[in-house]
Amino acid sequence: MAWIAPLIAFSVAVAAQPALPFGMSHAAARTLAVAGVSTDARRERLFGLLASARSEAEGRAIEDEIWRFWLDLAPDPQSRKLVDGAMERRESYDFAAAEALLDEAVTRAPDYAEAWNQRAFIRYLRDNDEGAEADLLRTLELEPRHFGALAGLFLVLYRQGRVEQANASLERAVRIHPWLKERTMLPPDAAGTRPPVAGQEQDL
Repeated sequence: MAWIAPLIAFSVAVAAQPALPFGMSHAAARTLAVAGVSTDARRERLFGLLASARSEAEGRAIEDEIWRFWLDLAPDPQSRKLVDGAMERRESYDFAAAEALLDEAVTRAPDYAEAWNQRAFIRYLRDNDEGAEADLLRTLELEPRHFGALAGLFLVLYRQGRVEQANASLERAVRIHPWLKERTMLPPDAAGTRPPVAGQEQDL
């Protein structure tokens, strides 16, 4: 649930209702947002579940919830509408229109990390590596554990030939999200510290 093929890191078209681990229903996850649980507490809960996920399926289910959480951090309905609209334009390959919407979003909501992350993806697709890198660094200022932005930074840096820096960024992402699909793009794990990739691609 992210970039197509190797472009898996920056963005997500949110899928409907994947299963959550540890008996935590989607209704319970949503209740966290309305039961007086702070944003920071919700963030810590989700990342705690991600770090302790015991399988590919669990890791992906929690990843989905974190993407929803990030999108839901929009400070107002209009900012969220701009990001949603940009994602729709991207799906139609209208990258210029998508970037224009995201320009408006980051101006309107400069502390909305996902707006910066989504614009980074568009800029990468438009071969604007400098702009994409700047947006990713801003995303990480706002959401230091944004594994999508870290994996996206890997792609940007790798395309520029900055392989050591690229790998370091992806290593950071995998330390946050051990089941991140892009872990297969790192050099071989001689120490065996990363979860193995199990099954076929459709099982991941």
